[in-house]
Parts: sequence; C-alpha cells; structure tokens
Amino acid sequence: MYRVSGKLVRETLGPFARIPKVDKARELARESMRQAQAGVHPVEARRAAKSAVREAPDTFGAVADLFVERYARRNTRPLTCAETQRLIERELKPMWGDKPIRDIGRKDVIALLDNIVDRGSPVMANRALAHTRRLFNWARERAIVETNPAAGLSKPTPEVQRDRILSDREIRLFWRACGDIGWPFGPLFRLLLVTAQRRSEVAGLLWPELHLADRQWVIPRERAKNDREHVVYLSDLALGIIGRLPRFEQASRDGEERPQAADLVFTTTGETAVSGISKAKERLDAKMLELLRKELMDAGEDPNNALVGKWVLHDLRRTAATGMAALNVAPHVVDRILNHVSGTIRGVAAVYNRHAYLEERKAGLEAWGGHLIRLVRA
Repeated sequence: MYRVSGKLVRETLGPFARIPKVDKARELARESMRQAQAGVHPVEARRAAKSAVREAPDTFGAVADLFVERYARRNTRPLTCAETQRLIERELKPMWGDKPIRDIGRKDVIALLDNIVDRGSPVMANRALAHTRRLFNWARERAIVETNPAAGLSKPTPEVQRDRILSDREIRLFWRACGDIGWPFGPLFRLLLVTAQRRSEVAGLLWPELHLADRQWVIPRERAKNDREHVVYLSDLALGIIGRLPRFEQASRDGEERPQAADLVFTTTGETAVSGISKAKERLDAKMLELLRKELMDAGEDPNNALVGKWVLHDLRRTAATGMAALNVAPHVVDRILNHVSGTIRGVAAVYNRHAYLEERKAGLEAWGGHLIRLVRA
C-alpha cells in the first residue's frame, strides 16, 4: 500500500507461484513505491500498457510501453528504467507515438535526431539514438519488426569528456549563493559538493538512510547508480548542513493519523522529491554573478568584467574528487568515495580486493570538509 498524489493505492504483486522469494516481492514493492514517489501510478501504468497493446499492438507508442514494462522494468535498475521511460515519453512518442512501428525507417530516425540537435541538445540526440536502437533490437527479437532502422547509425555528436572544476574563488561564490537561494536547493547543492555523491542520490535522499549517530549515509543498492550499497561518511560540515534541514511532517488525511515524518529529505510536499533543479541552477548562477560583481566593486574594480564560467552540477563531484586528490587522498580511496565500479583498482586486483577502505574514506571526506570550511570562511 502506498499513496499516489495523495490517493491511497493497494497493489497486488502476484501469486506466490510466480513470486516465490520474499526478496523479490520486496524488490517489486520498493519499485512501485519509488514510482509512486515520482508521481507515477504503477497499477494504472501497467493497465494502460496492456490496454494500449491490445488496442493498437502495431503502433510505436504501444510497443514502447510494452518495451518499458517487459524489458526495462525487469532488466534494468529502477533509476535506469525511469530515465528510459522519461526519454521515450519526451523524445520518441511525440514523433512516432501513433505511427505503425513497422513504417518507421532510417530516414525517420535521422529526422528525429536532427530535430533534437537543431534545438540545441546534441548530447540528448546521442541518448535518443541509443534508446531507439535498444528498443528496436528488442522489438526485432520478438518478431514485432523485421529490421532495426537505427542499426549502424553513428552518434550525431562526438562527446568530449568534461574536465571542468570550480576554482577556489568560484567555490566561495557558490557557497554564498547557496545560502542566498535558501531551502531546498541551497543545502541540496552544498551537499553535492561536500559529499561528492550524484545529483539523483542527493536529491532523492531519505531520512531512514541517514545514520547520524554513526555519521553515515547508507545509499541502498536500489538507489545507487552501480547497483550496490554505498556508505558515505558524513563530515562535520555535512552533519551541520543536515542538522539545519527542516523535516516535513505529513498531515492527516481522511481521519488517518500520520504523526511520523515524511521519508524524503528534500521535499516541499512530503510525497515527492523536489523538482525544478535546472531552474534553481539558473538562479544560483545569477546569484554567483551578482556576488562577484559586488566583490569587484568593493575592490574598486570594474564590475562589468565579472564572469563566472559555465559549469554543471556534476562538475561539483569532479571538483570534490580533484580537491581530495590535492589533499593527498589516495586515488583508490577517492574512487571508493565516488562509488566507482571500475576505478584505480582493476582486473584481478579488483576481484580479490574487497576492502571497503571505510576509515580512509572517512579521513578523505573529513579532510575535504575541513578544506571547504577554511575556504568559505577566508
């Protein structure tokens, strides 16, 4: 049982003969609750997919729904499945939703990619090509189509690995700007820099994942990108940020007493994680530029020379990793902090070296937190 947009939903997972293991049932239940938190009604989504296939089994939209239900949901992690579904809904269905899937040819795929590139999203075009290719491969294996129109197509845009990190001055501007934009995005962005974890993991942080007495944040495998549980040490700086966060109390509904706090940390409703991160990043950029101009004016310099280079939130993770390396944190320890599967320790060594380096990770993140405190107070 869970709530979707405030409405209580009771879902039957299936008979014991089909789900003989308790772990599998729990996994299915957690997946449904994650969808519910994202505003998706799992039961209605499955019914809609089945109905669409019965009514129009030859349309791209119906086959795409079937692909998500029977392939992505069963064979990929929940986060990957959600990303796949979002891309299909946003990029592919508007172009081909009602079109018979067998009528979609190579020119149609090229036109789709060109449209995405022309609107200024070349990297998204690469992602759309990858998802289209995978979907049609699955449809071909099931004899829905005979050929894959995306087969053999090259990526529309070569991807260059980013190397952007924030300078010390930019970090100070970033920290002050986060304080100015306030809850919920200010502390969220600060935790990205302090913990060096991924945006989706921080934005989806749950109170039960925080073990404050042990100074640990345990990210369960269902939420971690590489499908394994990850322990993040909480430095003094991280604990300070978390300690000042408000805790959303769920109101009673229909006479039902719900005195417990909502599980989501970064939420304004108690039911869904915060949205609008891109717009919040734009406000942060504007505030950083405003602060820099004021600094220049106070120093008697021309504020028109103020410039903050373009950066994305993922650059905070790289900034933290680079900063820890500069503080003499060993590369393999930084890899563990970032929860990288293929890092410095590879091959046979990776197979046999199962040491978690918890104490070393603790020292690394504490050193990084101390460095940030000295930096922003300078």
